[in-house]
Amino acid sequence: MHEPLEGIKVLEMTVAVQGPSAGLYLRDMGAEVIKVEPPLGDGSRYVRAQQNNTPDGTVAPQYVAANRGKRSICLDISTKTGKRAVHALLKDADVFLTNYRLPALKKMGLDYESLKTQHPQLIHASVNGFGPEGPDADKAMLDGVAASRGGLVHQTGYADRESCLPGAIIIDTAGAMQLALGTMTAIVARERHGVGQQVQTSALGTALWLQQWELTHVAMTGASLERSGNHHANIRGFYGVYQTKDDGEIMLAQVMDAEAWDALAIFADAFELSLDPRFQTPGQRLGEGLTEASTAELRAILRKAFAAKNTEEWVEFLYTQPEIIWEKVRSWAEVLKDSQAHANNYFTSVDIPGVGATQTVGNLVSLSATPGSPKGNPPELGEGNDELLTAAGLSREEISEIENTATQVRDNIQQELLKVAAAAAVYQPDY
Repeated sequence: MHEPLEGIKVLEMTVAVQGPSAGLYLRDMGAEVIKVEPPLGDGSRYVRAQQNNTPDGTVAPQYVAANRGKRSICLDISTKTGKRAVHALLKDADVFLTNYRLPALKKMGLDYESLKTQHPQLIHASVNGFGPEGPDADKAMLDGVAASRGGLVHQTGYADRESCLPGAIIIDTAGAMQLALGTMTAIVARERHGVGQQVQTSALGTALWLQQWELTHVAMTGASLERSGNHHANIRGFYGVYQTKDDGEIMLAQVMDAEAWDALAIFADAFELSLDPRFQTPGQRLGEGLTEASTAELRAILRKAFAAKNTEEWVEFLYTQPEIIWEKVRSWAEVLKDSQAHANNYFTSVDIPGVGATQTVGNLVSLSATPGSPKGNPPELGEGNDELLTAAGLSREEISEIENTATQVRDNIQQELLKVAAAAAVYQPDY
C-alpha cells in the first residue's frame, strides 16, 4: 500500500521543536526526511529537562519526540565541503525545511532568494518567531515568549494572580502543524501548477490562529475579558473544571438535554437546578442570558456537589449520561496509559539506547487508501553521512573531510568546556 508522500524528499535544517515536528509529520506520511545537523547536533539532543534519570549520554526526550524515523547528516556548513554537501542534497530535494532565522540562512546562502534560481521547483518552507516582516522579524523566540506576545499567557490563570504559562509548549507544536500544512499546500500547488515557492509561518501567527474566536470577539465587541482560572474567560455558565472529594478533577462542558440535566441535578443532590428557569436550555447552561451573579451561583452549587463525591463515583455516573459532555482531568502518566489513545494508535514505540523501548506520540492522521505510519527510532548523529552523501555525489575524500571537521569541532568545544570546568573548580568564592 502506498503512502501519501512517497517519493518526496525533504532536506531539513532545524532545531528544537517547531521545525523538527513539521518534518516529523512529513516523514510519517512517507517522505524521506534528511536532517542536517551541525557538529554537535541539534541542541535538543541534550535537553535533559526535569526528573530525567536516564544514563548520561542518552538522547533527550525532546529530540526523540520530534525526530524519530529521520536520517541524520552531520557537517560544518561554514566549510566549503560542508556547503557543497548541502547543495548536492538540494539538487533532488522537493522541500527545504528550516526554522533557522533569516540572517543565519542568508549567511549560509540558504535563504529563499539565494536558492530559488538554482532550484526553481524547490519548496522553501520556513517558520520563525514573529513573522517574516516587521521590526521583530529576526527576534529570537522560545515557546513562552510567542504565547506571551500572542495573548495566550495573559488569558491563562486566575484574575487575582499573575498570568500563567500553558502546561505544554503548545505554540511550538501547533506552529509545526502550521508549517507542515503550509508545506503540504505548496506540494499540492506544485503538482497542479508546476511551481516551487516559499512557505512562511510563525509562532506568533500560530498563537493568533489558536485564539481566533477570542480575538475576534474582543475586536467585534471591545470586551475586556479577565482570565478566569478553571473556567473560560468568554464563557459564562458552568463550563469548567471541578475538584472532587479525593482531589481528582472533572471537566464539565455541557449538558445537552433536559433529561440529562435532571439526572445531574439528582446525582449532585442539587435538585433546585432541575427547576431553576435560568438553566433549562443548553444555551443557558453555557451562559446565554446569564448574569455574572447567576454564573457565580451555578458554579458554587456545582463546586459543592463535585466536592461531595469521589472521582470514580462521578466517572461512573457520567458514563451513564451520553448527553453530558465531560471528561476526567488526566495527568501525563495517565494519558500514556489511556485505552482510547491506544485504541487509535496515537502512541508508538521507539527503542532508545540506555532506555530501551519507550512510548512517544505517533502518527495521528488516518487515511483510508494511503495511510502513513510511524517510521522508527531517532537517528544517531551523522549516521547517514556515508550513504546519503555518497548518493549525492560526494567523493570518499570529501566525506572523510566532512566527518573529520565535525569531529575536530566537537573536540575543540569539549576542550573549552573542560577548561571552564577546571576554572570553576579553582575559583571558590565566599558565600
